[in-house]
Amino acid sequence: MRTNVVDSYKYAALVVSRVVADGYLQMVKTIPQLYRYVYQRAERATEVGPFRTWAHQFTAGNLRELMVRERPDVVVCTHAFPCGAMAEYKNAYADAPPVVGIVTDFAVHAFWVHHNVDGYAVADESVRAAMIARGARPERILASGIPIDARFAPTLEPRRALRERLSLPLDLPLVLMMGGGLGMAPLAKMLGALDDVGTPIGAVVVAGPDPRQERRILAAAEGVKYPVRVLRFVDNVYDYMHACDAFVTKPGGLSVAEALAARIPMILCKPLPGQEERNARFLIERGAATDVQTLPELGETLASVLGDSERRKKMIAAAASAGRPDAARDVAEFVLSLARTRRENVA
Repeated sequence: MRTNVVDSYKYAALVVSRVVADGYLQMVKTIPQLYRYVYQRAERATEVGPFRTWAHQFTAGNLRELMVRERPDVVVCTHAFPCGAMAEYKNAYADAPPVVGIVTDFAVHAFWVHHNVDGYAVADESVRAAMIARGARPERILASGIPIDARFAPTLEPRRALRERLSLPLDLPLVLMMGGGLGMAPLAKMLGALDDVGTPIGAVVVAGPDPRQERRILAAAEGVKYPVRVLRFVDNVYDYMHACDAFVTKPGGLSVAEALAARIPMILCKPLPGQEERNARFLIERGAATDVQTLPELGETLASVLGDSERRKKMIAAAASAGRPDAARDVAEFVLSLARTRRENVA
């Protein structure tokens, strides 16, 4: 089956694109308390606001030419905005294809829920229950887990051999540090906070695509007493999760889903308001992660996770219980079943 990846914001009004992209980033960076208020207020809303309805309808109209040209058997949405736009498209056009929403966090916002979306794939049974409570039909919701690369599942490669292949220290506990694709975690400050951890460690830091972020991290790495490997971008994060002993990160949905599959204990720092705070709550309640409220707590918390063997075992077991390394396969089968039904009905 051929696939086509489309940025839905290219079909939205310019004001929508700027509000969602630029406005979101600026708000969470400068006034996170306001974003938290807006997120929670929208989450409690019982009716769709007029601006959101207009934005979805405007985008749906602009998608018509694309849909007629491509004639998709199914449309998969990994963000709430295109999911809403496609729900409006289905209202407007009788020949609309089935639509599947894939929720990539461990919580679901009301913006996702539309009565005519044909299927949803969600992270966990608790998220499925939340969607049902918001009015989604139970038979349309698959508690599959968040789709990730299956290579995040535990590997048979011995850790020593893996570290040799990656040119990592063989005899030190290693911490993997990541800050999300937008580079919003204070990774340089986090490196400094670990300088007095009280136990020998090494660190691997994935800086992300921003060269300024990489320069800040490299400068911080020169000032700490433990060895640090700085990587700008890698496409084999699963290898580094398998090679390391702890994962310090912001709780973005995809990153923590990968960590659960890899069964690496997590220490969560600086969650963004809204969905990341919900992700952190989910992981902590299940015992797969712990968090720090301030950077000075990071060293002591990491020392505890690395040094307390019983705590580590419990965190690894909790991650194994919550992790879904085969989620992508299950979601693909779900999507294909809708595509086959569509083709049969059209034929």
